[in-house]
Amino acid sequence: MIRTLRALFLARLFREKLLLVAFAVLGVVMWFSGFSTRVGTFWREQRSTSISLAEQKQWLANRTAIDASAQKAAARLDAAQTLDATRLYAEVDKLARAAGVTPGLGEQRDVTGDQFSVHSLQVTITKVDWEALKKFYLNLQARSPYISIEQFTLNAPPSGTPLTAVLRVSSVEVAK
Repeated sequence: MIRTLRALFLARLFREKLLLVAFAVLGVVMWFSGFSTRVGTFWREQRSTSISLAEQKQWLANRTAIDASAQKAAARLDAAQTLDATRLYAEVDKLARAAGVTPGLGEQRDVTGDQFSVHSLQVTITKVDWEALKKFYLNLQARSPYISIEQFTLNAPPSGTPLTAVLRVSSVEVAK
C-alpha cells in the first residue's frame, strides 16, 4: 500500500505535490493543536487534583490535633451560654433594641457538626446614627465568643447620616 501511495505521489506534478504536502502539514498541525489542548487540560486537572489530594492528606494527618483543639475550645465555652438559632435571633434583637436601633433580621443559616453547630443571621440596620450603631456593635462585642461578627458592611450617603449597616453575626452552639 505504501508503494502504491508513493507511486501515486511521485506521478503528480510539482505543484500538486506541494499542495498535497501542504494539506498533510495542515492536517498534522490541526491534530497537534487539538492534542496539545487536551494535554494541557489533562495536566491542569492532574495538578489541581494532586494539590487537592495533598491538602486532604494534610487535613487527615492533622486530624488528631484538630480534634484535640476543637475539644479544648469546647471545654472553654460554657454550654449554657451558647446560643441556638432561636436564642441568637432573640439575643441580637434584644441587644439592638438596647442600643436604640431597629434591626431587620433576615436570612438565617445553620451548619451542624459533631461537636458544634454554627448559626448565622443577617442583620440590616437602616437610618441609624453613628452613636447608636457603635453602641450596638459594643453590645455584640461584649457577648464574644458566644456571638461574633462575621461580616460588617457600612453604607453612608454623601451627607454622612443616616447610616445603613449590614452585618452577619454568628453563634456557636456546643452539642450536648
